[in-house]
Amino acid sequence: MLEFLCSAASKSAAQAPPAPAAQAAPPSAPVPEPDHGPPGNGAPSPCLPAAASAPPPADPDAPSPVAATDPPYAPGSAEAPAAAATGSSNPPPPDAQAVLRRYQRQAPAGRRLVKKEQAPPLTPQQRLLLLDTWRRSGLPAGDFAALVGLSKHTLYAWKKKFEQQGPAGLMDQPRGGPTGSKLPDLTKRTILLLKESNPSWGCQRISDMLWRGPALPASPSAVARVLHEAGYELEEVATRPHPDHVRSFERARPNQLWQTDLFTFVLKRQNRRVYLVAFLDDHSRFIVGYGLHASQSSALVLEVLRAAITSYGTPQEILTDNGSQYVTWRGQSAFSKELQKRGIRQVVAAPRRPQTLGKIERFWGTLWRECLESALFLDLGDARRRLGLFLDHDNFQRPHHGLDGLVPADRFFGAAVEVKQTLAARVAANALELARQGQPRQPFYLTGRVSEDMQY
Repeated sequence: MLEFLCSAASKSAAQAPPAPAAQAAPPSAPVPEPDHGPPGNGAPSPCLPAAASAPPPADPDAPSPVAATDPPYAPGSAEAPAAAATGSSNPPPPDAQAVLRRYQRQAPAGRRLVKKEQAPPLTPQQRLLLLDTWRRSGLPAGDFAALVGLSKHTLYAWKKKFEQQGPAGLMDQPRGGPTGSKLPDLTKRTILLLKESNPSWGCQRISDMLWRGPALPASPSAVARVLHEAGYELEEVATRPHPDHVRSFERARPNQLWQTDLFTFVLKRQNRRVYLVAFLDDHSRFIVGYGLHASQSSALVLEVLRAAITSYGTPQEILTDNGSQYVTWRGQSAFSKELQKRGIRQVVAAPRRPQTLGKIERFWGTLWRECLESALFLDLGDARRRLGLFLDHDNFQRPHHGLDGLVPADRFFGAAVEVKQTLAARVAANALELARQGQPRQPFYLTGRVSEDMQY
């Protein structure tokens, strides 16, 4: 703005005719000095044309205002402008430096960072109108773009879109790729059905079930994205602080180490407490033996141990706690004598350290959450039958996070590598089947189901 004012003032000063010689004004006729104050305070701007800056006619009897910023000329002095001598009402343009000084005095001190206001985007109707006006004008793109404040590349882009798509090409198009999950609709529906049927399942568990069951590939992050789009939110649940970090161990082969423990619960219909003993293989988490009785005795434990050894062989070691069924304070317990007779080494965990038997303790938690907490058993016989069904499900069909998505039977029977290869091949083949027909192949399990793809 200042540069524009200075340039206008300089041009006016250059075009003004030379002033005649100064003449002394009579003392009785003082010449009023026009006000050259800055624009905006009610005074005429010296940089505007004469028609725009001419002051309104003043009262001849009223005193003339004197500029407060410029030094007044003394009446009759040689410094009076030529207009005063000739009686002209239009004063010559002031000096450009004087105008610059006035505006510099008005400029606020300091600097500040402000956001530049951007013009709102053009509507499709305005774009179409500009294209039509450009076509009718016959001007080059660069000249017409400069007139309307656009770039010629923008005009060319609008023209190309209009020729290819018509008026729809001038509509606002969404930027970026499509948002949301890219999984097929069948996989999304399966994920939601699994989550609704099993609210306690996490993303990793659902991903493992999809991989092993209908062979639908979906990573845990993809499952989480589908659940988030369906309205599921992550809930922060406070847990008890753990003073020490978890230490884990695992034997390299099956039957190297078994873990055993007892679990008790109440039959709700009969209000009767029962006791469950189980033996779990440390390498594969496979339940090799279990028994449900109305009492917790050494005879119960020995009966289950002998049945497990008969079915799956003799282990090298057995890890127990300090329960009275396994350890006595004097001499040897019946359980220890049985192990010694069979050549099995007994490993006793430290007192008040349930983390040592962490795998079977974890199994008790799974059994309670997924079966016992909501089940209503008719009697002890019904409880034994239904517990056997759950244990078969856990051994042969339930994927374990600690086993990389495999089931305990895969590891215990040494078929983990073959199962992984078969599952990977089925997932790859199922992707082609989904693309062609939209329906997956029938699910298949290594143990419990036989597929035509497997040969024994």
